Amino acid sequence: MFIVFDGLDGSGKSTQAKLLCEHFDHTGKSYVLRAHPSEDNFFGQKGRFYLLVEGKGALISASLFYMLDVFRSIILFYWRRLDYIVFVRYLMGTAYLPECLYKLGYLFFLRIVPKSPHMFFINVSPREAHNRIEKNRGRKETFENIDRLQKVYKKLTRLSSRPEWTVINGELPSIEIQKKVRGFLAL
Repeated sequence: MFIVFDGLDGSGKSTQAKLLCEHFDHTGKSYVLRAHPSEDNFFGQKGRFYLLVEGKGALISASLFYMLDVFRSIILFYWRRLDYIVFVRYLMGTAYLPECLYKLGYLFFLRIVPKSPHMFFINVSPREAHNRIEKNRGRKETFENIDRLQKVYKKLTRLSSRPEWTVINGELPSIEIQKKVRGFLAL
């Protein structure tokens, strides 16, 4: 089963993926968890680097390396014989592209990457995401200020209204979100 968690920075997507994988540990299921940008390869490291740099060139570079990192994860992990494959950040990374490109980028990737009936958009307001980021992170990425979170959020909500996404209220307590996720997965 291929499972995707996506959402605004600070939405809790990594938290939900980790909670789900803890459940798999307890039930003896095999899985791989991939969060993008990944730290274990050149593409992910470069993508993360450019997320800390200002400017349009850095924005484009971060997006390109992010996409290459996701492709790498698909090639290496999607075809493995595992019970579950869990990706954090997948198609919604295209919302960080400029306004004129993000929909085209999304539709392009939607056509060429594996799809899943288990794609969860963890929805939190930009204000809540910003509060979580301020509270939990020492170093912030260029997108992690309230103005940019609001701009990206508008794009994300447009994309998440598409039929391939299951939208979950990310402002609920983590355990309640996890119950909803497991309910949708019939676990």
